[in-house]
Amino acid sequence: MTSTANAPAPGGGSAAQPDHLGHVIFITAAAAMGGFLFGYDSSVINGAVVAIRERFDVGSAALAQVIAAALIGCAFGAATAGRIADRIGRIRCMQIAAVLFTASAIGSALPFALWDLAVWRVVGGFGIGMASVIGPAYIAEVSPPAYRGRLASFQQAAIVIGIAVSQLVNWGILNLADGDQRGEIGGLEAWQWMLGVMVVPAVLYGLLSFVIPESPRFLVSVGRTDKAKEVLREVEGSGIDADARVREIDRSMRSEHKSTFKDLLGGRFGFLPIVWIGIGLSVFQQLVGINVIFYYSSSLWQSVGIDPSASFLYSFETSVVNIVGTVIAMIFVDRIGRKPLALIGSVGMALSLGAAAWAFSFKTGTGDDISLPDTQGVVALVAANLFVLFFALSWGVVVWVLLGEMFPGRIRAAALGVAAAAQWIANWVITVSFPSLSDWNLSGAYMIYTFFALLSIPFILKWVPETKGKALEEMG
Repeated sequence: MTSTANAPAPGGGSAAQPDHLGHVIFITAAAAMGGFLFGYDSSVINGAVVAIRERFDVGSAALAQVIAAALIGCAFGAATAGRIADRIGRIRCMQIAAVLFTASAIGSALPFALWDLAVWRVVGGFGIGMASVIGPAYIAEVSPPAYRGRLASFQQAAIVIGIAVSQLVNWGILNLADGDQRGEIGGLEAWQWMLGVMVVPAVLYGLLSFVIPESPRFLVSVGRTDKAKEVLREVEGSGIDADARVREIDRSMRSEHKSTFKDLLGGRFGFLPIVWIGIGLSVFQQLVGINVIFYYSSSLWQSVGIDPSASFLYSFETSVVNIVGTVIAMIFVDRIGRKPLALIGSVGMALSLGAAAWAFSFKTGTGDDISLPDTQGVVALVAANLFVLFFALSWGVVVWVLLGEMFPGRIRAAALGVAAAAQWIANWVITVSFPSLSDWNLSGAYMIYTFFALLSIPFILKWVPETKGKALEEMG
């Protein structure tokens, strides 16, 4: 148990209060900018798909591969970020990610061929994958235990805000180009500006990384204990016993071997059980089909009779629902716990996805030219928004919180990297498979997502640990 000037909180977490909570929030928000970049990149490409198809004269299959190319880069970035962060620090890792994404934004805006665009998206994806690992790990390591759940929620909040901001920026650029994605603005086509504007948040992420402190756990690992004490007082409060906190962190880190990929192995099925739980959380988060809503929303809105020209407005409306759900999660994640929130979300997602599957069983037409009867169209629209709401108030936030908290200290970065890589791979599978599933049976696709939402319920009940109120050093 940590010795502090304050009484310990139930479950082992310190009840110490930071002297300047606003400063801790700023540090957390800066680290969560990597999530903003992920959300922005995920959504911004939607505003450019028509123009890219016309510019390079490609079919839907090739275009889907370009859209999903970033996710492959994300998987590799996530898989390697843990070891990089353990060697050179969390902050340096953030800076590398910012440089990669800045280069990607410039290259994506000025491609000379489709493969060139795909390569730059992979480069950007690598940076986002790194940030997706480092963000939650860093936030968990600098957050006071009493606030850690809410602060860890910033990662998902940044993702959904990134989605919403990219849609607003796309809408503004499209208006400047008179509604034409290939309309010229200052010598470049509108879609090039959409992709190029990503350089702004990428540079901001890099600049912010220079004004936030290194993780105290990394500082202890490299022998910089005086600096670690300084950071601990900065984020947990001047009243803490910094010497005791450093000893606790050092003892926790020395109790396990130095993190390598081999340290994640040793369980009955290869990985340690806790690593498999992390992989399961990541995979379930994607297999419920959440990114179908954001990657292919325009065709869904058109199927219920909404004019394609209004698709930006309705996509933004979905983002608002996403933000509302995320705020709800941020309010309750430290009050009712991670597992109850995840269970509420799983039940809500299963019901709403089942309703969407029923509605789409009445569809007529194929491809992008599909329609639904009025009643089923309303059900599909409401179900889609309820699905986004239940996802955002549960799995969208809870998974990032748990991945940042649940792993033992010495394997945290490496294990989070494996779990995040699994998440990106699952994201890629859903992204590239939906067009084919939709052509085969749109209702069937939603039944598959419903099945995974239902399957997540026993997974939570049996295997997922509750980390509410526990100090990171208690995780084992």
